[in-house]
Order: sequence, then structure tokens, then C-alpha cells
Amino acid sequence: MKRTILALPLLLASVPAMAEVPVGFDARAEAIRAASDTPGMAIAIVENGKVVLAKGYGVRKLGTPAKVDADTLFMIGSTGKAFTTAALATLVDAGKIGWDDKVIDHLPGFQMADAWVTREMTVRDLLVHRSGLGLGAGDLMLVPRGKLSRDEVVRRLRFLKPATSFRSGYAYDNILYVVAGRLIEVVSGQSWEEYMRDHVFKPAGLPDATAELNRQLTAPERAQPHGRVGGGVRGTGPIKLLDERDRLGQAGAPAGLIAASANDMARWLQIQLAHGALPEGKGRLYSEAAAAEMWTPVTPMPIEPYPAPVAEITPSYQSYALGWDVRDYHGAKVIWHAGGLFGFTTVVVMLPEKNVGFAIAVNSEEIEPRYGLMYELLDHYLGLPKQDWPTRFAAFKRNRIAGAEAAIRQQTAAPAKVGPSLPVARYTGRYTDPWYGTLAVGSDARGLTVDFTTTPRMTGRLTHYQYDTFIARFDDPGIEPAYLTFALDAEGKVSRITAKPVSPIADFSFDYKELEFTPAGAVK
Repeated sequence: MKRTILALPLLLASVPAMAEVPVGFDARAEAIRAASDTPGMAIAIVENGKVVLAKGYGVRKLGTPAKVDADTLFMIGSTGKAFTTAALATLVDAGKIGWDDKVIDHLPGFQMADAWVTREMTVRDLLVHRSGLGLGAGDLMLVPRGKLSRDEVVRRLRFLKPATSFRSGYAYDNILYVVAGRLIEVVSGQSWEEYMRDHVFKPAGLPDATAELNRQLTAPERAQPHGRVGGGVRGTGPIKLLDERDRLGQAGAPAGLIAASANDMARWLQIQLAHGALPEGKGRLYSEAAAAEMWTPVTPMPIEPYPAPVAEITPSYQSYALGWDVRDYHGAKVIWHAGGLFGFTTVVVMLPEKNVGFAIAVNSEEIEPRYGLMYELLDHYLGLPKQDWPTRFAAFKRNRIAGAEAAIRQQTAAPAKVGPSLPVARYTGRYTDPWYGTLAVGSDARGLTVDFTTTPRMTGRLTHYQYDTFIARFDDPGIEPAYLTFALDAEGKVSRITAKPVSPIADFSFDYKELEFTPAGAVK
């Protein structure tokens, strides 16, 4: 049955903002940027339909003088999911698809592990993280680099085992946004990148926004990614320039490979807050009915209380809509999304009842400028007492990293002095996982080597941990180390390999736990 959208009033434009941009905001933003060693950031703020701030701070790349300005391109990570949703909305408005159409009606080759889920999965289901897949399932086909085509990623989806039953709970994923992107391609006859350019960015009037790989890597006005890698856990050590080519595989672009400037994000906020209407009053990007769909909560999200010193941000409710997270903060409704992409982090936030929205894009992974400024702005526009949120988030980050480092020390300090069971040569070989592909285990004079062949340059060495478990440490320090456990059959041959991340705070996209390799050619 098609879902009926009730024409309820959306109380936005008639409600004035509580206050204008905080006095001294420029100086405050710059101080937070500098204190956190963040190279650069771009901020856009919209109040009552007007752009009141679109500005850059700091530099595009460490060690160079080029300043961030309102036209500097930042990768915006998963905040781009709302753009893919908007692209789908234009197809809905054109009568080419419906939110509750079955995916297989448009993508006949689409297949989940469960045949019933395959038949029942709708366009809406692709966007709301209730598929039954586990957190980040399938991301290793895309992260940290990927060479698979979009069509091949969709084909391999059928081999991912569900973690829960269909529509029974929330688990964030990227892989189904790849399916959404592929659906756009099949229905429109254009690549997702071309469709975004012709039907979203251009009609919306976003002059800098792009989904095209070449422009993202060559535009002279682009920002460069930075991070702290190579320490015990990601986020420790000095901040440094990262290789911008080490990014999500292009197949995953519908889930998070869009670049945009502060000017672009300001206009995007104007369109969102106006329910799809263009700022000049010259038409719409998408219909008001589509706008209502995008912000309507669909999947309840579990609430895990945040620890001190940021416990106050814990919402009393939160749900996922179509490309947006809907929650409350001190009783106010917040429509928002965060984005992270190996050296870039972003938030896009709206207070519908105040008709206010803002976006913060950062060319590093520091938490203080992104979430610190986010909550300072929320407090300001909601008339709440001032709090030093950047300092609180800095303490939260330190505590989280310290806890992870302690856990790793405990894990690795005194492993059992047992194993390995086999001579080194008997662990070598090629092993396959149906959804990921091939793992190659080799050896040289220094011991065992490993190559996750589906992912370019995901190579490294295996060092013995305990029993038949080894730690894979990769040549690229940005890749999370993993435990690889070799299971032996009754004849002492390797029958399977399982994996899990070493760090308890490893990014969920390193979904090693979903892997189960068996010897190449073996029948499972």
C-alpha cells in the first residue's frame, strides 16, 4: 500500500530566528580552529531565508598560504546522502519512481541475501538504515579505497549476511545508498555524477558543488585532507597532510563523495528550509510533498547516553528520515547529519522552528571545531546559556582515545604464549569471501604478508599474536590494524579466516567482522 502524506502545516517561515549570528563569532571560530590545530574550515549560516554568513577560516593545506574562503571546495562526506535523496525526489516529482516502489521493479538484478527482503525492499528502505544489514556492512568494498564498479558493488550485496530481521531495527550503512545511486542511473539513463550535476547542482544554483572525481582532485580552490594517523589509535600524533587519493571508492559516491563550498552549503540550507523552493522564488528543486517525506522520521534510532563532559547532548528521541537524522536538543527539533571522509569532517544542522540552519566543513578530523561550534550555535539560536563546548568535546576525545589505548595495551600486553600451530608456509595461500573478494597471504624472509586485493594498496605484514591469530598491520598507517584468526580443520589445514579490528574505536567502515574467508576454490 502506498503511504499517504498528510498535508500538515510546516511551521517554519512564519517563526523568526531567536537571534542573529553571535557577536564576535568570527574571532571565536578562528580561535577554536587554531587551538585544535585544524588547518581550515568553512562555515555557512542561514537565518529566515537569508545567508548571514558564508566564510572560510585558516588554510586549504598545511604549509601553504592559500586561504580558505567561501568558494573553497570541501568534501562533505555523508551529509551528501541528503543530496542523493534530493535527486531521487526529482525523479519522484517527475513520476518516474515512487518512494514505496519495489527496488526490483527498477533494478531487476538487485538481490539481498534473503529472497523475501529482495522482493519487499523499497526505494524508501534504501535510505533509512533498516535493511537488517549490520553497521557499515559491505564498506570494505569502498573503504579506504575501492576499485569495484557501482554495478559490481550492487551485485555483491546478495552475499552480505543480515544481522537482524528486515525493518526490525536501525543500523547505519553506506552500501544501500550505492544501490540508490545505481537506481538513479538506470531510471534516468545518466551516471549518478551526471544526474547530480544536471538535476541537482545546476538547478539549485550551486556553482562549486561537484560529484566528479577529476574536479574534486584537481580544482585549484579545493581544500586538502588532514588527520592524525600512525599512532596507537587514529586521532593521536601530530596532524599531517593525507593523500587525497586515499578516499572512498567512486562506486560509493552516492553515499558520501560530494564536494561543496560554504556558498553552496548556504544555498542548500536555504532550499532545505524553504521545503524545496529556490531562493529567488523562480521555481523549485523538488516539491513540498517531497520535502515533507525527507524530514519525516522513519526508523527509530537507539539512544546511548553520552558520557560526561558532553552528557547534555544526549537526545530524548532520535530517528532517521530520508538522508537526515531527526532528534531533539533541549526540546527543540533538530534536522541534521554528520559527515566524515578520511581527513574531512562536516555537519549540516537545521532548527526548523527557528528557520535557522548552518553547515561547518573542516579539512581535518578534529572534533572541537565541528561539534564544539555546532553546539555553541545551537545554544545561541535556542537562547540557552553559553557553554564552552569545544573544551568539553576536546576532553571527550581525550577520554575516548585514552580508553581505547588502554584497551589495546591490555589486549596485547600478555598474549598467551601459544602457537602458531603451523609452519609459516602452511598459512599462505589465496582465500575468498563472497562479498569482499580475495585475501592473499604470502611469506618472505621476514614472515607472513597480507594483501586485501579488492582494496588497492591494502597490504602489510602479519605478526603473531596468540594461538592461530595474527595482527595485520598495514603499510598505509591510515588503515586500521586487524586481528586475523586462522581456523584449522582436522587435518591441520586452514579452513577459514575471520577478522576483527584491533582498536575498539576503529571506524565502523572497517567492517572486518563481516568477513569470512575460505581457501580459494573451497565450497562453503
